[in-house]
Amino acid sequence: MRQMHFVAFLMTGPTCHHHGAWRHPESAVHDLLTPERYEHIARVLEQGKLDALFFADILGIYDLYDGRYDTMVGKGGQVCLLDPAVILPMMARVTERIGLGLTYSSTFNHPYQIARMLATLDHMSAGRVAWNVVASTSTLEARNFGMEQMPGRVSRYDRADEVLEACGALWDSWEEGALLLDKRSGDFADPSKIHYANYEGKWIRSRGPLTVPRSPQGRPVIMQAGSSERGRDFGARWGEIIFTLQHEKTDMQAFYEDFKGRMAKFGRAPEECVVLPSIDLVIGETEAIAREKADYVNSLVDTQLGMAQISGHIGIDLSKLDPEQPLADVQIEEGSRGSFDVILQGTAREGLTLGEAARRFATSELCPQVVGTPETIADRLTELFESRACDGFVLTPTTFPGMYEQFVRSVVPILQQRGVYRTEYAGTTLREHIRG
Repeated sequence: MRQMHFVAFLMTGPTCHHHGAWRHPESAVHDLLTPERYEHIARVLEQGKLDALFFADILGIYDLYDGRYDTMVGKGGQVCLLDPAVILPMMARVTERIGLGLTYSSTFNHPYQIARMLATLDHMSAGRVAWNVVASTSTLEARNFGMEQMPGRVSRYDRADEVLEACGALWDSWEEGALLLDKRSGDFADPSKIHYANYEGKWIRSRGPLTVPRSPQGRPVIMQAGSSERGRDFGARWGEIIFTLQHEKTDMQAFYEDFKGRMAKFGRAPEECVVLPSIDLVIGETEAIAREKADYVNSLVDTQLGMAQISGHIGIDLSKLDPEQPLADVQIEEGSRGSFDVILQGTAREGLTLGEAARRFATSELCPQVVGTPETIADRLTELFESRACDGFVLTPTTFPGMYEQFVRSVVPILQQRGVYRTEYAGTTLREHIRG
């Protein structure tokens, strides 16, 4: 029987998707810079048998809104305070099965560095690592790496293809069984099973071999979230977990059909990846309590912060625009028109003002917010899953860690009883989880 997959969305800052959640009385914030915070949530999510957790990451602080970073930092927006690559080994040490995902840019990092680090993490976690590959788009990130501006989308993905090819050659530079560790003979390794990579492309060159022996998975599970035509093709070629933002069931179904259909031209079967739309949950003992909880946490969103967050996403300073202006009247001549179209798509039916759209964006970044009792939430997730809108979900927290704790305690058992979700991990590696 086909079963759901779940991946938890995390960031090392006050905000994940819901930009007001950190202000909730039940949200933990004083432990943001402590290992205990991340160790605790890893244990909780493994208790719920989630496939994986992963950290989104931003290599800078958005400062486009009003030409300053005051709103983003001052109001607690999407600011990544810590390097997830340092946190994941701590989480690996307190868990045994849950997958551990890391966002790492193919634009700013060399394949040798990427391959070495991820292979090391795969060893340290006994085969549980995922790499969320991003072809970075932000000029502010580019400037932090000594670049004046980003290359165009097509060339970014062309380079990302080469990065994945080079990493693959480096990961394969050690064959299975190359490490002998034979004290009697004095043979530490078999040099005949270690090879130069000798990768050379238009942008990327790497000789190899990698210093790290072949890891338990051979290579990390590849995550991807590109939504443009070129991004979808990249994901269809490489992705094993596809993270997507879709607004409604029909949007999810259209994306699912389109994406699965693209895989054949890259010689891949549809079951070689799972498509997971993002979803926010607010869980209550009754429908009325759940609605009241949602209304309260949504009321904590700051309009100015929402405007700043949209500015960062679309590459346009919205600080000079009137928040009371109808969103449909906003003219975008520069920046990321595609990102703005996503915002329009998610709010077009309601005739919102710019300020209202900013607040909506800051509650869930326009992914569905499902509000209800454990039973009704299980009903909704099951209905989306069984209608082939997805293979499961990326869960984003409202209150932290409370939402995840509630989900594990109250929703997971219902899904398990219905037979649509695992009761135990079938294997030890992340790839086994997502293929199971």
